[in-house]
Amino acid sequence: MPEKDKKLNIGIAGCGAIGSSLAGSIVYDFSKEAQLLALYDVDAQKAYSLSTKLNRKLAISSLDELINKVDLVIEATKAGTAFDIARKALSNSRDIMIMSVGGILEHYNELKALAQSKGARVFIPSGAICGIDGVKAAVASGKVNKVILTTRKPPEAFSGVAYILQNNIRLDNIEKDTVIFEGNALQATKAFPQNINVAATLSISGIGPEATIVRIVASPGIDRNIHQIEVDSEAGKITAITENVIHPDNPKTSYLAVLSAIATLKQILEPVKIGT
Repeated sequence: MPEKDKKLNIGIAGCGAIGSSLAGSIVYDFSKEAQLLALYDVDAQKAYSLSTKLNRKLAISSLDELINKVDLVIEATKAGTAFDIARKALSNSRDIMIMSVGGILEHYNELKALAQSKGARVFIPSGAICGIDGVKAAVASGKVNKVILTTRKPPEAFSGVAYILQNNIRLDNIEKDTVIFEGNALQATKAFPQNINVAATLSISGIGPEATIVRIVASPGIDRNIHQIEVDSEAGKITAITENVIHPDNPKTSYLAVLSAIATLKQILEPVKIGT
């Protein structure tokens, strides 16, 4: 929460579909509480194009420059770069919101310790799933027997994924619901780094990446990304199903993932916090 009458300075690393949506929201919806100061992308043209669209001079040439200018860094890149961005931001005592959660799963404890030592904070939106509050409460009860995530997406959402190519899975031949992966959350995020950030978020908030079971289903009969969470705990059973509208600019992600980040930003900026 920024000091009274002081705006929170924000920079976005990654100017694809998610970064662009968040940039527009900051500029047009949170102008009283925050200001977008910098945009960075390894593809410089994306940053300049977004800057032009917003009618502001925000594009900069380096991540270091972005970090030095802001209070909060929003990572909206990809799994392969998320950890390096987060580590660099936290090392400079900057808060960070991480969208590519799968990319930091193996390094979560390291980032948590770094944030504590530098007096910075890490924000992880709940993303494209509902029920995270319930999962965290169940874990607090002391005993969780199992957590299972079943994700269903149209086959085309997995096009170009290395795991699909390596296992010779013909997406165009799938005519009914087909389980294309089953394993734990750590394995899932490695196999599907751009498709299954929800598994990373769920495992961090719950019983850990190696104990969280993930099933990924290619489902030709749907036009939405569907995530079902099942939790069996001492506190009770939880089932949460989220049917996500696909992001109009990126079929690999859900629109709710962007809205979740906007809701998280609202929690940061406003004095009242609802939910855990």
